[in-house]
Amino acid sequence: MYLEYGDETWEDILKEEYAALIQYVKMTKENDSTWFSITSNKSGTKWSGKCWYIHNLLKYEFKIPVTYPTTAPEFKINELTGKTAKMYHDGRICQTIHFHPLWSRNVPHFGIAHALALGLSPWLASEVPDLVSKNLIQPKESESSNNTTTSTQQ
Repeated sequence: MYLEYGDETWEDILKEEYAALIQYVKMTKENDSTWFSITSNKSGTKWSGKCWYIHNLLKYEFKIPVTYPTTAPEFKINELTGKTAKMYHDGRICQTIHFHPLWSRNVPHFGIAHALALGLSPWLASEVPDLVSKNLIQPKESESSNNTTTSTQQ
């Protein structure tokens, strides 16, 4: 894939993206606050992963296919479709009011790491406790709650 953003090629941007993700993963590991795992194909044009949120010492885990680089990253959590008003009917989380304007002002310097930290993380922190209190989601099985890893794949 060959994309150009001003003087930068997609390859340059992808290198920056991986560097930012690696730093973000390192920071979350050092702070014992790992909450996602994400991978991409070799060209960096298809991304997917999972995220989790710990509430009342129980782990809630969700798969996250990611649209990027063709659009601002959008996270789709099929398991939560129809359970919260802060989600579109197709399972994408609503980021239009808070994250997308920030994204549009900072393209191409914002990437997946920014979307995770400034988009998905606050959304989970807001929505998961509410969904738990309404008994709309159940925690992940305890047997695999200790088998969490965070990775980026080049």
